[in-house]
This record gives sequence, structure tokens and C-alpha cells, in this order.
Amino acid sequence: MESKTKLAIVTGGASGLGLATAKKFIEQGIRTIIIGRDEQKLAAVAHDLGELCSYKPYDLSQTAGIPALVASIVQEFGAPDILVNNAGINHKKPFIEVTDDDFQQIIQTNLVAVFALSREVVKTMLAEGSGSIVNVSSMAAQYGIPYVIAYTASKTAIEGMTRAMATELSPQGIRVNCVAPGFIATDMSAKALDNDPARKQKVLGRTPMGKLGEPADIAEAIYYLATDSAKYVTGVILQVDGGNSIGF
Repeated sequence: MESKTKLAIVTGGASGLGLATAKKFIEQGIRTIIIGRDEQKLAAVAHDLGELCSYKPYDLSQTAGIPALVASIVQEFGAPDILVNNAGINHKKPFIEVTDDDFQQIIQTNLVAVFALSREVVKTMLAEGSGSIVNVSSMAAQYGIPYVIAYTASKTAIEGMTRAMATELSPQGIRVNCVAPGFIATDMSAKALDNDPARKQKVLGRTPMGKLGEPADIAEAIYYLATDSAKYVTGVILQVDGGNSIGF
């Protein structure tokens, strides 16, 4: 039945969880377009991943240009079947030191850009009558983590938006789900945890499996939700966290 090659867009696809996801999709024969800010990095990754991988350099916080970005993708590759909203930024700062601009910058990239990109992609998916969107949230949306107030606000909003989108769009054939990664061994987390042994101990101490996850663990979950394996699943927040969110 699978006649045409599926098309996926993965934001933040040149590193970490986005790269692992792009790799998984391509292994499964899904043509994948990675979006990110660093053109050199994108080009190198696309070269490594082979002919099923293409890239579009774009700073998603510039939301005004997103309609044109999506239009250029559709023109070149056709309508996307899958959108993975993975790109995100984080600042660690004490609550009272976070400026309005700091807060706004993170909300703009982690939330407003996800909304704007999803809206444009959904327009093309509606015409097809099918599609799957996977958002990426965080343990910060499950419980309170200090020093990341804007990040927490953005990721909690992503989970609410996932449910609202799923309810509105599922009758039209578009499933919307969310993966909530626990503590995963990436460059971003290594930077945060290796410099802070007490925090690392706390993370591992409350993770029943007693270890960090791997980017591939998240990629597998995203792949499941993005594809027909999950054809009757919509509006869920899938925690992939070694039990962290229920651990003590």
C-alpha cells in the first residue's frame, strides 16, 4: 500500500535528539528535511545521512518567514507527512535575574515558532487529509526544575498545545502527539550535568533505571508516534525517561 516515499520535517535536526530522529527516519526510508540555524552543520549531517536527507537553513524564531519556508519545501518536495518540532533553546538563570527579553526569546523559539510552523504545515496536511505531528516537551513540564523558568513555561505550553491541536485536527486525519524526554546523554545535557555533580547525582538518584537515556531512545518513540504504528494514538504525552517522572 505504501506507494510514495513519506516526507518528514525535523527541526533542530543537525544535533542531539533531532539528529537521532532524522537518522531513524532515513533508515526507515523516509525522506527527511532537517531545519536548523547552522548551515555548515546541516550540510555535513545531510552529507553523512545520504540522499534521503535534505536541509533548509533557517532561524525558526523569525516566525514571519515561516510561511515562505514551508511553501519552498512544498514546492520542492511536496506536502510533508510528518512534522517533528524538536528545536529548542534553554538558559539557566536564577528566577529574579531572567529579563523580559530572556523570557521572550525562549518563548519565541520554543513555543511561538512551533505554533507558526505547525500552522503552516497543517494547511498542507489538511489538503492531503492526513499527517502526523510530534512535539518534544521536557521533564520541566512534569515537575518543577529550578533556574529554567522560561523553558518550563514553553514546554508546559507545548503539552497543552499538543492536546488542543490533537482535539481539533484529529477529525481531519492529522494526529498530534508529544514525546517528553527524561535526561538524555547529549552534548547539551553533558554540559549541564558534568559541571554539576550534585545535579547529576540527583538526576540519576530519582531515575529508577539509574542511567541516562540515549538519543536513539527518543528517536524510537518519535518514530512510533509519527508513523502508522500509532495510527489510533493522538493527544498523548509519551514520557521516555527511565521512570524519572514517577521516581523518587
